[in-house]
Amino acid sequence: QVQLVESGGGLVQPGGSLRLSCAASTRIPNVFDMFWYRQAPGKERELVAKLTPGVTTNYLDSVKGRFTITSDNAKNTVYLQMNSLKSEDTAVYYCNVGIRSPLWPWGQGTQVTVSS
Repeated sequence: QVQLVESGGGLVQPGGSLRLSCAASTRIPNVFDMFWYRQAPGKERELVAKLTPGVTTNYLDSVKGRFTITSDNAKNTVYLQMNSLKSEDTAVYYCNVGIRSPLWPWGQGTQVTVSS
């Protein structure tokens, strides 16, 4: 069964950086888009970043210029580099893959807390 495992979250001060990783249990098909979502307490899950391999990346307006989504096909891993973190970035972050929308089962996510 396919599985996604997120890691790399933690507690960081405002202005700090984190790199999240998402390891897939099997090869991610080349035609799949890759996504990072987040869910803050009391809020709905929102799309943060999307990578269409070899084509484009898209970001939530509030993270543009601060977050970067990349992938390493050889490692079946998707990354989210987060710089200049703000308190409003605090959330549980999830990754997923699929054709235009998430397809695989959701993982447990990784908690990111931005606080002084």
